[in-house]
Amino acid sequence: MATTTATVTAPPAGSAAAVPRRSRRRVEPIYYLFLLPSLIIFTLAITLPAIIGIFFSFTNSIGFGEWEFIGLINYIALFSDPAVLQSYLFTFGFAAVTVLVVNVVAFLLAVGLTSKIRLKTGLRTVFVIPMVVSGIIIAYVFNFLFSTSVPSAGQALGIPWLSESILANADLAWLAIVLVTAWQAIPGTLLIYIAGLLSIPGDVYEAADIDGASKRQQLLRITLPLVAGYVVINVILGFKNFLNAYDIIVGLTNGGPGTATRSIAMTIVTGFTGGDYAYQMANAAFFFVIIIVISLVQLRIARGRNAL
Repeated sequence: MATTTATVTAPPAGSAAAVPRRSRRRVEPIYYLFLLPSLIIFTLAITLPAIIGIFFSFTNSIGFGEWEFIGLINYIALFSDPAVLQSYLFTFGFAAVTVLVVNVVAFLLAVGLTSKIRLKTGLRTVFVIPMVVSGIIIAYVFNFLFSTSVPSAGQALGIPWLSESILANADLAWLAIVLVTAWQAIPGTLLIYIAGLLSIPGDVYEAADIDGASKRQQLLRITLPLVAGYVVINVILGFKNFLNAYDIIVGLTNGGPGTATRSIAMTIVTGFTGGDYAYQMANAAFFFVIIIVISLVQLRIARGRNAL
């Protein structure tokens, strides 16, 4: 009985059948219709005011009345203004310290709240509460504690350094701001770390237990490397948010004592109401450029981490 063998000839390498073309998916016009309101609101509320502000940063405007172009004078003056330089120094130092405190505390809490302990679900709820409270309310509450309750307790206990308000000390007031800001920011960071820890397979820890690894070794050699991506995310989000610190500082110290705790955002807003509109718009534009550069660097680091 004869057997017939069918031969399949492959299409030429340059033919259309060899490399199938992916058709571009057509976007329905209805999507653009839904996008239009958000685009209009964003343009009117953010983009247009930013462009107007950058325009006036090259003038001597005080926010109303007549004005004239003065070129780069406002930008040049920024680099010789001690108040502006001090606000940049304070803001970046405050952001760096707060990022470190928030991430260390949140990570340790996340490790504890994902371990085998009782009432861990209820404890997670308790630790998340500060995240839903307004920053200005938190600041006023802690202002009362630092200004009244803590000094009273220090006097009753006979502790001299605790008998004075930390908010009145130009060298220590920033510690209060770091403490309160971290108290509010830790819950959000904590949730991200909990998500990262819960994504680690339990088999990894079981294998480590069989190999005789201690809890400390598991934390340093298994947990930390596997949640490194979440650390990058928290550092990027935290540093960007803390650079824009405003409400908690206003409620705690209002930039004082003197200008010791005045952030960049406070300096800009204070200038708007004090007749330095164009000058502080130049400050805001310069700060915006710095934020863009930092964001690009952080994005590059995040992409590099994802590529590993």
